[in-house]
Amino acid sequence: MQNVAPVINQVSRRGTLRLAFLSAVVSLAAVFAAVGSTIPLFNIYRAEDGFTNAGISMTVVAYSAATLTTLLMTGRLSNHLGRRPTSIASLGLLVLGCLLLLHVHDIGILIAGRLLMGLGAGLASTSLTSYIVDAAPARPAWLASVASSQTVMLGLAVGAIASGALVQFGPWPRELIYLVAAGLLLLSAALVAVSPETATPSPGAWLSLRPHVRVPARVRPLLPVAAVVFLATWATGAFYQAFVPALVEDQLHTRSPLVLGLVFAAYMGPSALGAPLGGRFTSAAAQRLGTIIFLAGWIGIITAIATGTLVAFIAATIVAGASQGIAISAATRGLLHSSTPADRAPIFSAIYLLCYSGAAIPALASGQLSNTFSLPQIALGYGALALVATVFTVIAARSPHPNTTGNSQHMSHHDEPHHHPDLTRP
Repeated sequence: MQNVAPVINQVSRRGTLRLAFLSAVVSLAAVFAAVGSTIPLFNIYRAEDGFTNAGISMTVVAYSAATLTTLLMTGRLSNHLGRRPTSIASLGLLVLGCLLLLHVHDIGILIAGRLLMGLGAGLASTSLTSYIVDAAPARPAWLASVASSQTVMLGLAVGAIASGALVQFGPWPRELIYLVAAGLLLLSAALVAVSPETATPSPGAWLSLRPHVRVPARVRPLLPVAAVVFLATWATGAFYQAFVPALVEDQLHTRSPLVLGLVFAAYMGPSALGAPLGGRFTSAAAQRLGTIIFLAGWIGIITAIATGTLVAFIAATIVAGASQGIAISAATRGLLHSSTPADRAPIFSAIYLLCYSGAAIPALASGQLSNTFSLPQIALGYGALALVATVFTVIAARSPHPNTTGNSQHMSHHDEPHHHPDLTRP
């Protein structure tokens, strides 16, 4: 009978951690569903309010810049305040963004709404992803890295498709999706509120707001290739936000918001399917494989644009989306290898800083160039970026070294996915 209480406590802890994991995954999906919900409306804003491609690209830049700023300042905040309060705060910022976007009639309101969403997404990118990794089950070993990296893509896809359907078939085409997104965000906040905390609050929250990016020394050799992978894939995601709405209408000859949502989802959604495939390889091999297929997808995208073939464009987009899942999850898995709970929020800050820099900088440049160059020419530039990233990754990718320090014996049961040898073996 002496062993009954510890067993019951262990089972109870596993159950509460499962609730925390599910709440964090649902919340992160809701965050990025709200972010993705705006894309199918861009052509309506262009047609009814006179927004330009350059103006819409600036909304991508504003979103990414707000996210970058938040990551720089709050990347370590959840280590001090706890995962739950910072996660709930991120959801609240997204709700405010949705409410502001109910009244878009000039580009300034759209930029402001996307900026609020960027602030919320930046805070969620560290707090909710760290919450996911903290609470993830020990098996399967790849679940933590896949859930933390690919829930973002899945949320964006779901948000875009739901938005396209509601804009095309529902009442209040400019407002309904934002009301639905706000409702889901509030529901997510309630789920997080009743979930257990996984990080012990500690002093130093105000000091942690000083802009600072720190990653463990063992991670630094992996950063150059990871940065290139994040740059190429997230730049493409920004391209799909800023330019694909106009491209689908002007080059592929359809004005359907649902088709536009499906096209965007065809890039984001398959990423979640590609990610587990990468788990069969070492992180270096998976990054090489992912970027090679990603380049093949871009070749298909450019060919489809040149021929004006929507079906071929969607097919090539699916290939690029699945392959980015392989590459992104492999890069994330390598950076998380042997991580401790205190390492995770800073590592995710670095990951998302690289991701959103990859989205913002090319979007800023291409937005200015859109006044001079055609959309097919801009697409060619993004394809060239994919080519450079593929060549560099094939040459320079490496896997993390196995943990030989013995520190893993001091980690909790739920750290196993990040130091288990299966992560660095096919």
